[in-house]
Formats: sequence, C-alpha cells, structure tokens
Amino acid sequence: MIETVEITVGKKKYQYSKDITLQEIFMEHQIEFKYPIVLARVNNRLKELSAKITEDSTVEFLDLTSSEGNRAHLNGLIFVLQYAIKKMFGPKADIIVQHSLDKGLYIHTSFRLTEDKLEKIKEVMQDIVKKDLPITKVTIDRIEAINYFKEIGDETKAGILKYNTNSYITLYRVGNIYNYFYSLMPTSTGKVSSFDLTYIKGNGFVLRFPTIYINDKIEKYKHHPHMFEAFAEYKEWAKIIGVKNTVDLNKIVSTGKISDLIKIDETLQSNRLLNVAKAINEKKSKVKIVLMAGPSSSGKTTTSRKLCMYLKSFGLEPKTIGMDDYFVDKQDTPLDANGNPDFECLEAVDLKLFDKQMAQLLKGEQVKIPTYNFSTGEKEYHYDMQLGEKDILIIEGIHALDNKILTNIPRDKKFKIYISPLTELSMDNHNRIPTTDNRLLRRIIRDNRTRSYSVERTLKQWPSVRAGEEKYIFPYQDESDATINSAAIYEIGVLKTYAEPLLYSVESDSPYYEEAKRLINFLRLFLPIPADAIPQDAVIREFIGGSYFHE
Repeated sequence: MIETVEITVGKKKYQYSKDITLQEIFMEHQIEFKYPIVLARVNNRLKELSAKITEDSTVEFLDLTSSEGNRAHLNGLIFVLQYAIKKMFGPKADIIVQHSLDKGLYIHTSFRLTEDKLEKIKEVMQDIVKKDLPITKVTIDRIEAINYFKEIGDETKAGILKYNTNSYITLYRVGNIYNYFYSLMPTSTGKVSSFDLTYIKGNGFVLRFPTIYINDKIEKYKHHPHMFEAFAEYKEWAKIIGVKNTVDLNKIVSTGKISDLIKIDETLQSNRLLNVAKAINEKKSKVKIVLMAGPSSSGKTTTSRKLCMYLKSFGLEPKTIGMDDYFVDKQDTPLDANGNPDFECLEAVDLKLFDKQMAQLLKGEQVKIPTYNFSTGEKEYHYDMQLGEKDILIIEGIHALDNKILTNIPRDKKFKIYISPLTELSMDNHNRIPTTDNRLLRRIIRDNRTRSYSVERTLKQWPSVRAGEEKYIFPYQDESDATINSAAIYEIGVLKTYAEPLLYSVESDSPYYEEAKRLINFLRLFLPIPADAIPQDAVIREFIGGSYFHE
C-alpha cells in the first residue's frame, strides 16, 4: 500500500505519495508566479525545493518577491557569477562582494576588468541559467570543508568555519565548484534568470536584480556618489587597520586587542563628524538650517546631539527641532492601505505650519514651537523659540532631505546630512553583512530596552519600516551635502551580546521564528565583544544603553 500525504497550497488540498519533494510538485503552481519559485514555507518552516514532504503539510511557495525568496535568489546569482568567472578566467579568478549600491550589489573582481569583459561574463551567466544546472546541497565534515577552502586559496572562508562549532557543514555545488552561503539556496541555476550587470570603473561593477520593492523590473542603474565615497572611505579605513571581514575581527577579539580597536574606531567616527561641523561652520554666514535624515536605527539622535557639541565649540548656538512634532492632528492623519495611521508619509506632516515657522525663525521672529502629544494625537504649544545671530537650527526627520519641504527657503541657507550605518565589513568574499541587518539588530535591542517591545513586535513592524524608508528616505540621499557613516567596525560583536538572548525568546510556532533563527545563525559567526571600552558618546550606546546623551 502506497502511503500518501495531504498537502494544502492556498485553499486547495492535494494528495501525493509520501516523501515527494517540493521540486516534484512546484511546477503545478508556477503559473501563479511572475518569477521562478525558489523556496517554500512548509508548516511555517522555510525549505529548499529539494526537501521531502513526510507528513500532511501546508505549503506556501515563494519567489523573489518575498524577502526570503529574494535572499535565496541573490545568493544563487552570486554563485552563478562565481561559477561563470572561474569557467572563463580559471580557478584562481574570483569576486569580492562588497556592499549594496542602488538596489544592487557592488562587486570587485580579482582580475583586470573591462566593460567588454563584463558583457561577456553576463553572456556566460545567461548561458548557465539557460542550461538550468543543478545547485546541489552537500553535507560534509567541517574539517574537510576547512581543508577544501584552504586548498583552493579561500583562507577567509576556511577561517570563518573555524568559529562554526557544528560537526558538519552544508556546502552547495555547481559543476565542480563548491561554496558556503548563509541562506537557503535555489535548486538550480535556471531559477535565477533575473539580473543585469553594470560596469562602474576599475575592477568594480554592480550586480542588479529585482528587489521586493521594485519586483516588476530591474531599474536602470543610478550612481550615488556620496554613498559610493562613504563606502570607499570605510573600506580604506578597514584595510589600513587590517579588519576586512569577520575572521579579522574575531582574531582581534581572541587576542584581547578589541579595546584598542574600539578606541581607534571611535576616534575616527568623532573626527568624521568634526569635519562635518567644520564644513557647516565655514558656511555659517549663509547656512542657518541643518537638515538630517536617515533610515531607522541610524543613530540620528546621538549624531545630532554630538554635532551640536562640535558646533558650539566653533561659537555657534544650535537649537534642535524634530519634524515629528509637526504631525497633523490625529483626525487628519492619512491612512495606509490597511486602514492604519500612516505617520511616515509626507502628508502626515503639517507642512504649511512647518514651512511658515521655519521661515519666521530665519527672520528673527519669536515662534511658539509645537510638541506632538502621541497620547492625544494633537500638537501642544508650551515654549517659544527665537534665533539669535549665532543660532543655527538642527532639524531631524525622515523627510528632512525631501525637496518638497522648506521650498520657501533658498537652498544655500540649508545644509543637508544623510546618515546610515554603511556596513562595509563582510563575512567572506561572497557573503556581505547587509546594512539592514545591522540596523535591525540595533532596533531589536533598543525597542526591548527602552519600550519593552518583544522581538516579535519589532520583526512584525520591520517590513513596514523598510517600505517607508524605500519610499521616503533613500530616494533623497543624493540631496545631501554630507554623508555620515554611523557604523562601527566592531559593533556586530557587541550587538551579538545583547541581541542573541532576545532572539532565543521567539518560539518555534511564531511566524517570525525563521527570521529570528536566521539572525541567530548570522551572529554565531562573531565572537562576543563586551561594551566596557565603548565611550559614552558612541552611536552604539544609543541602542545598548549607557549613552551620555540618553541616560
């Protein structure tokens, strides 16, 4: 007698023989998706399509329009890219995945690259995709994996596996090439057909692909010079101090030298901000407003207060205003697609009042400034503000760089700052540390410490926060006069100490369990770093506690 299992997909139920793989049934549902199915969620657990179904299950298939599917799609693309390059230029040729750039990944080659070469690489990749080669999952002894990567000259990957305590390691193979990734993977190269390559300069190019925010197409590449330069500066700094990846950082921790690295890095961070303060001071005859914006958990509060201290050292008198205090009253707040108050759209700000009062302040008039009461949903007026000759306004808000605000004030009277933790530190040559993961860990810790939010609550809100950033913050980053990188080179090890215990609170039946597990697995690659040597004015203190500006 053949044993069967009942599989529910959507509202329909199907009978299949027991031990059938997802690979054998996914094509029946592919017509419902624009892009190839790459993963599945089986009884709330993420599975590769090679997984067998051994019991009655509810299955949700995923393509790249989901965050999990997009991550698998991207890592599959990186593997195809690596395979193509080794096929074309030999086993020693390689890529170094560096950081995100304009909805893509900025990548360097280990060999001389030209625009013509990149076009040929793209053609070979397309051929590999067309052939639909299998991406095979292989489980091997960890020591064997370390020896393999040493033999092929990938010392970084061999080094990072040293900090993995599992007896066995999962590798992926295409042809005769093996690699180690930190996410589930597609089962074949044919499932990663959506991509493009754009040459930048030297040995650098951008791998572009649909994201969950622009999943209907791959947009034309737009260069962001400020962001590119900020990442390049961080990379050069990391090269100077010898901390390019997780392995380098772990070596410093394990040899007891982390306190020195923290002091050096924080000195650099302070010097960068001091240079911004100098640039503002040099324009003090004209600039009366400093506007600062950045995505969630960028360290805006600490940075703006520290900037005020530096400006005071130049004889200026900064006064701070938060755009959140200019929210419209509760009954006028726009609603999002789900009928909930949308505080992130520009229409949630009383723009008419904001523009009027800022213009009045610049004229030297006395203005009664609002404070928004989130309990009552109304603005309250308790104090007056007036600017003197040496006074300068520091305005913080998600819309601070949007050209639709303060249109009644000339551009040369405004100095705009974009801030974000632009994480250049990588795990190895093919696995980067996403800036969004850095910010998410910061937010998990701060939400729990200051608001008593559970990890699940923060993870539930995160997609909405990210969507707002994509719509209201990232499009205006090029408007800035200065870009501040608030990432500390050592901080993931510190965040691990605080975030890891919290992540274990997410139960296995939670819809956020897989995301918590992913972050736990990511943090396992880092040795913990104590916070003792971190100064009180460091940005990371805004999240872990002990800040000079917050306690």
